Amino acid sequence: MFSFKRQRRDRLRAIPLPQSWLKIIGRNVPFYRCLPEADQRELQGHVQVFLDEKHFEGCRGLQVTDEIRVTIAAQACLLLLHRDTDYYPTMKSILAYPSIYIAHVSESMGNGMVIEGDSVRLGESWHHGAVVLSWDDVLRGASDIHDGHNVVLHEFAHQLDQEGGEAHGSPILPRRSMYIAWARVLGTEYVHLQQDAAHGRRTVLDKYGATNPAEFFAVATECFFEKAVQLKRKHPELYEELKLYYQQDPAELPHC
Repeated sequence: MFSFKRQRRDRLRAIPLPQSWLKIIGRNVPFYRCLPEADQRELQGHVQVFLDEKHFEGCRGLQVTDEIRVTIAAQACLLLLHRDTDYYPTMKSILAYPSIYIAHVSESMGNGMVIEGDSVRLGESWHHGAVVLSWDDVLRGASDIHDGHNVVLHEFAHQLDQEGGEAHGSPILPRRSMYIAWARVLGTEYVHLQQDAAHGRRTVLDKYGATNPAEFFAVATECFFEKAVQLKRKHPELYEELKLYYQQDPAELPHC
């Protein structure tokens, strides 16, 4: 079964993307233009597999188009470059809303108490089954590759985090020897961000990352790709851990 899946994916990766899709990526995902040609070709192959295996569904009247599918897939697959990947195996569907949406949330407070309410969302990652995205915010996040905000990178970082179970800020790392340094560096940086947020200090990382370790990893991923030079200068150990995990060095990309 595994061999069949691998062969099918190899065939898909070898199929050139339609020119119309390449134009969509070039227009909507400017980070793509920063990548060397070899990485662009690898990304194109990943997009073929991703779009073959994942289902897209429009919500609140949104009609799913190739532009929506390709724009989201290209950004999600950026996190897969240079790494062995099973293409977000627990995620089967992407639900796309036209813009921000309301999600009903229920949170257990212990002792049998549950708080319920509505929350405005740009996106969310479910542990099994789906990623939910606001299409307006997908475009907005992709358009500025230096602002550190990208909802697709954020939610798909959660998917990577969730591959080993519940999201807790520690995805499955390439080598067991990496876990000690990962826990030390990201744990320390998380505490520092909490302290900076509590005292109102300016930070390279978005302060939303101080919410919990899972959000810290997702925010750090956004920052790694979109504020790479600043992150490397201000938080070199964190940058190095993310570089080892993602097998990429965006601070060294030319023209970015």
